[in-house]
Amino acid sequence: MALFPAFAGLSSGNSNNEKQSKELDWLNNQSFSTDDALSLHQRAVELAEPGSQTSEISFPAVQKQRHRKEDEEDLKAKKRKKKEKKKKEKKHKKRSRAASESSGCDSDTVYPSDLLKQATDPCRQEEEECVSGSFVWLDDLQTPTDRPFCIDRKADSANWEYKSLYRADIARYRRKGSSALGLNPKTQSVSWVEPGSEKKADRKTDRRPERYYSRGARQLLSSRGLPARPGLPGPEASIVPAHFIPVPPCTEQEGQAIPQGTSWINPLGVYDPSTSLWLQGKGPAEHEKQQEAGPPGAGGAGSACSQLAVRVEHFNRRLRENPTDTPTWLEFVRFQDELTGGAGSFTGLEGEPDGRRKSLRMTLEKKVSILERALESNPTSVELKLARLMLCQELWEPATLLKEWKKLVFLHPNDAPLWRRYLLFTQSQFSTFTVSKVNAVYGKCLSTLASVQDGSMLSHPAQPGTEEAMLEILLQQCHFLRQAGHSEKAVSLFQAMLDFTFFKPDSVRELPTRQQVEFFEPFWDSGEPRIGEKGARGWKAWMHQQERGGWLVPNDPEDDDDDEEDSSEVKDKSWPKWRIWLDVEASRESNHWLPWRPDKSKGQTEEDCEDPDRQVLFDDLGPSMIRLCSPELRFQLVGSFLQFLGLPGEGWYQGPSWSCLLDNTSLLEEGPDAERPLTSSLLRHTGVGPVGHMTPLGSARRQTGLCKEGEEFVQLVLQQVTPLCSSREKALLSLYWIQYEKLKVMKCVQSRNKKRLKSQGKRSKKLAKRLLKEEENRGNLALWREYAHLEWLLGNLEEGRKVFDTAMALGVARGLKDPELCRLCLLYAQLEAEEARGGASPCTSSAAVYVLTKLAEGGAYAPFSGLVPPVAVLKARKSYEQAVQAALDRKAGSTNAGKNARVAELVGCFALFQYLTTGVEAATSVFSQALERLEGSGAPEDGASSDSSAWGPPSELESLCVMRALLLQHHTSTSVYPLRQLRETLTTALSSFPTNPLLWQLYLRLEKRFHSAGRARRFFHTVTKSIQSVTPQLFAICAEQRRKELVNSAVRADCYGEVFSSMPENGLSHRIRALYEKAVASEHGAHCPLLWRMYLRFLVSEGNLERGSGILYKALQEIPWVKGLYMDAVQLFPDRVQEFLDLMTEKELRLRVPMEEVDILLED
Repeated sequence: MALFPAFAGLSSGNSNNEKQSKELDWLNNQSFSTDDALSLHQRAVELAEPGSQTSEISFPAVQKQRHRKEDEEDLKAKKRKKKEKKKKEKKHKKRSRAASESSGCDSDTVYPSDLLKQATDPCRQEEEECVSGSFVWLDDLQTPTDRPFCIDRKADSANWEYKSLYRADIARYRRKGSSALGLNPKTQSVSWVEPGSEKKADRKTDRRPERYYSRGARQLLSSRGLPARPGLPGPEASIVPAHFIPVPPCTEQEGQAIPQGTSWINPLGVYDPSTSLWLQGKGPAEHEKQQEAGPPGAGGAGSACSQLAVRVEHFNRRLRENPTDTPTWLEFVRFQDELTGGAGSFTGLEGEPDGRRKSLRMTLEKKVSILERALESNPTSVELKLARLMLCQELWEPATLLKEWKKLVFLHPNDAPLWRRYLLFTQSQFSTFTVSKVNAVYGKCLSTLASVQDGSMLSHPAQPGTEEAMLEILLQQCHFLRQAGHSEKAVSLFQAMLDFTFFKPDSVRELPTRQQVEFFEPFWDSGEPRIGEKGARGWKAWMHQQERGGWLVPNDPEDDDDDEEDSSEVKDKSWPKWRIWLDVEASRESNHWLPWRPDKSKGQTEEDCEDPDRQVLFDDLGPSMIRLCSPELRFQLVGSFLQFLGLPGEGWYQGPSWSCLLDNTSLLEEGPDAERPLTSSLLRHTGVGPVGHMTPLGSARRQTGLCKEGEEFVQLVLQQVTPLCSSREKALLSLYWIQYEKLKVMKCVQSRNKKRLKSQGKRSKKLAKRLLKEEENRGNLALWREYAHLEWLLGNLEEGRKVFDTAMALGVARGLKDPELCRLCLLYAQLEAEEARGGASPCTSSAAVYVLTKLAEGGAYAPFSGLVPPVAVLKARKSYEQAVQAALDRKAGSTNAGKNARVAELVGCFALFQYLTTGVEAATSVFSQALERLEGSGAPEDGASSDSSAWGPPSELESLCVMRALLLQHHTSTSVYPLRQLRETLTTALSSFPTNPLLWQLYLRLEKRFHSAGRARRFFHTVTKSIQSVTPQLFAICAEQRRKELVNSAVRADCYGEVFSSMPENGLSHRIRALYEKAVASEHGAHCPLLWRMYLRFLVSEGNLERGSGILYKALQEIPWVKGLYMDAVQLFPDRVQEFLDLMTEKELRLRVPMEEVDILLED
């Protein structure tokens, strides 16, 4: 029969169509029977008729359909329950929909062929009745069957594609990309979507976006991003984007074939360059690696990870090729922090603080392992050993760490920087710290270095700079004793060193240091007066007299005027006990810092001392005695002692341990006076507190200078040491003395105490006149300058002008080549300019212009009469230009005399002259020209602020920057001028000299005028990131604290009519705390007493006592020797005063007033 009725005629046996019927055989179905089809149709019609009787086969078939429908409904109910439990709606909806469609079709339609098969195949009926609903166990079948298997109607496409049921025989792969060869990507595409991929994609898109504090975001922020700069398009570049990436032409086709030379590595010339390098054991060049790594900043964590991998490979190759490269090893160790903080497989453990702690420990252990591997190749490297010990502080026990330190200094006893680090370690270990132990370590260090310097230790030669390093360590020991409260020991050590250095007998000069100390001990224990005491003759005179039989000390009846104060030390008994203790302790610190000596004229003995700790034994000082041979270092010892006593000086110490000495807020608080910006900052503040001024942070000083005994001590020291110095050194000592008197007068002026100012002024003027009457000081212009300035500060302007005129008449003939004359005239002109700041008088009637003009003329000097000839101004300008040009040429020359000559004072005079006669732009151009010439000269003393030495005056570049900033500050305060120029000047100067406190004070005063703090914060961040000094960090904190005080005053103001220049700003407390945390975590800030004390006081002032208590104990772990920290703790936590006093006693800090003595004083 034909499948289609239209072709029914083709099935006849026509011979003509035989060929055609063969072609159309595919339309005929030979197995189909027409009679069977008619009988089946008839049976189906009978079944469909209502009321007709069905055959015996139909009833079980219909009943079977009903049971199947019920089973399908049960299955659907079970599936719904599973959906609700597992919450997988999408997956089960599709399955239930398919099941419902299939069940509906099976139950509604009955095909005739199915009825025929049911009637003819009874075995199939039994099988379907047993297995159609669900799978059952073979034992559960009621009737046995000869077909013990079930039918799984779920199709498996793998069974169709592969003729196997084993899962490993089925190939599985993932396609990379979606392209296909031979297709046009614009019009044709192939979908390679795998089943279930849409669901995975939906899960990824349903993921919530990561916040800025998530781990991935923090890794992305911490990773170093490289800018991707697109290349410039060529002239033939097309703007229309191409459909494919063109392949560059082959070099052989262009006739530029790469020559492949033959060698023992490549004998046939068939290897490419990379293969040849690999055979040699080398890697590709750097530029080739960068090209293989792809363009920088390609995006994502993958590119960052690849960049880190490239750097790791670079370090490994460098260290493999050169394992003795110590700087590379240390750089690789520092790189581990960046490696751990980056993204990718190098990152440590994920998680919260616990995971972060584990990651930090993992990083430390990795660094230590790298250093141990480096030490295998460099067993004698001190830097690697020191870096290993610094890292192991958080991994090892204190006893183990101390043992390793002792072993290291034993192996390298001639390394002074290593000794300095060891000393800092011993005095910052709270668990093993006591003052006596640390003082013994200082003595061991100095005696060992002295043996190395003498040549007594033959195994280790002396390194360059050992003598200067010993003086630095000695100074550090003295300040350590002062900060611990043992001021008597520090003063005695300075006295012993001055006697040991300047009064040494000739008979012992050639002996080693240890033997010289043995000869010095009898003199120290003899009870003879020492330096700073009345009747002191020195070690040399005592030894000569002992050889002759000794002498008797006569009684001095005129010295019996003892002004003993019988007044009670307790000012107010109503105060709390902790406050009384603080007051009495600070009072005794300021009055009892000198060592106690029995007065033989009064018959006193050592048993008469009420406080045995005021007596100093030689055993505490002897090991620290060193020999200084250099005249510069010997005078530096004197200058350091005077600065220790509170005198100003040019050569102030700023060595490696300077941050450990910072404990005075004068570095941050005292800035230039707004009324006198040009001359009020001539004396620098170092931030190191003098002896006798130990008070809680924030408390006012009890007195301007030292106590009465202290002032007499300073005068005796200067009188006894001055005859032993050279003429230049004598002039400097006299200058320091008169500057000290001027500093006390400035303090009285600031306190606005007229009575004290009058009495102090009389004493200071008397001393200045006495110094100027001496024969060697009559022509000293520096002393004349200081005396004239002293008169000016006291308000005696006419007297000051007379002194200035007298000094200029003495030295004006020296001309512009004399730096002291230029400095004198510069100060005189600055004072006159400050006095005339309110008026707008012409330059021809200015006293300052007259002084500078007479300096340039160099002729006879006469006092100012009220008029300056214009011709003299023109001649002076020409003279200044020639003199400055010649001085800068000499400075850039090759002679040492030209390099050492100072030109800052001359440039300052010319700039001030141009400012007064022409304007501020002319003065700025003078400074700019001089700075450019000095920077271009390449002199080491000009480019850095005394990096090669711990002492020394500021460089000329720094002095010129300060002069320029002060002049612009003066101009902005007297006239209208854009602040941008001053800001640029200050930022440029601070970028070059970030440790200058005066420049920072000017910068803070400038930025205080603006509400926006973003610019200042960015600048502070830039400077602190590029330098390790603690000074910029201190001023950054000070700026934020001042801003917070301004905000608080605006918020809490009661007067509504007041206008404030700032609006409230949130988050300042958190920012300040973050700055403190960052500062104390640095290498120099961790041991800075001033920083910790400020941090503690800030937290308590914010009311956060719990956090403040934690910071206190953290500070004690880093600076346990600072007595001022314990006094701050008593003031801030008064309920725990006994705990702190017991801790001071345990650590052997100087406790002058026990609490039991306070009770006795209260009873009296």
